[in-house]
Amino acid sequence: MEIITITHPHSIDAKTCPNTVMALGFFDGVHKGHQQVIMTAKKIADENGYKSAVMTFDPHPSTILGNREETISYLTPTDEKVKLVADLGIDLLYIVEFNEAFANLLPQEFVDNYLIGLNVQHVVAGFDFSFGKYGKGTMETLPFHSRNAFDITVVNKFEFENEKVSSTRIRQAIRDGQMEEVTSLLGRNYQIKGIVVDGDKRGRTIGFPTANIAVAIPYALPTVGVYAVKCEVNGEMYTGMCNIGYKPTFYTEFQKQTIEVNIFDFNEDIYGKEFILYCYARIRDEKKFNSIDELVAQLNEDRETVKNYFSKSNSLT
Repeated sequence: MEIITITHPHSIDAKTCPNTVMALGFFDGVHKGHQQVIMTAKKIADENGYKSAVMTFDPHPSTILGNREETISYLTPTDEKVKLVADLGIDLLYIVEFNEAFANLLPQEFVDNYLIGLNVQHVVAGFDFSFGKYGKGTMETLPFHSRNAFDITVVNKFEFENEKVSSTRIRQAIRDGQMEEVTSLLGRNYQIKGIVVDGDKRGRTIGFPTANIAVAIPYALPTVGVYAVKCEVNGEMYTGMCNIGYKPTFYTEFQKQTIEVNIFDFNEDIYGKEFILYCYARIRDEKKFNSIDELVAQLNEDRETVKNYFSKSNSLT
């Protein structure tokens, strides 16, 4: 897949661009609804001998359009989004820098510069996609703005359990710790990528050493609790349990939230290594224990709960 990064105003000559079918959207999560839009574009492209293309934006439009003090959380940072789009077999990915100048484009200017101006022959987007200043361009107005320069396909909402699949819904499910629902909506397990860093090293003294994960990107993080997880490190996949929270057994004052993973049957030095965490299910709340012995007993129980979870999952596949 070819990746084309664009900063407004661009100077790309439409004559140098292949005929494309373009899927438009921010596509955070590349969830099942997004996949429907992207694969519709790919199907039309294949049928007409065009290149399939996706246009997305970076950073999140809310960083420019929304409350500047509001924290933006991502389901899929750009590098992960690139991989997911490539896995769908797309030929071209346009990543447009979403800055104030781009945000202020009138709908007609967006169409002229970023669709007609990139030799797009067919546009595919969800029914609720909007473009141009104040989002005044919509899929209903696009035929007017297109001036018959390209065809248009509007993809209706994709539903799961009678509710629209959306990035907002997935973020809420993550905040609620409903990771199995998240998996159903994404079509894969939710993942968080980070680096293994030094921690308190307390876990190893009680028989449960943990990898402490630092994330540089503002992911949407699951609510505080203990999770059944798998993780990828050094190119290998492992099973484990993860605590996301504040370690109330050891700290009485507020601490920075941590992500700690106890990897089963694992004893390697992985400090500084890239670590990918795959969240499967929340198994309990984080809680404060009255003693170390009480904590260890609970951790032993948690480990058995997680192993049983994956044992049952494997038996169903």
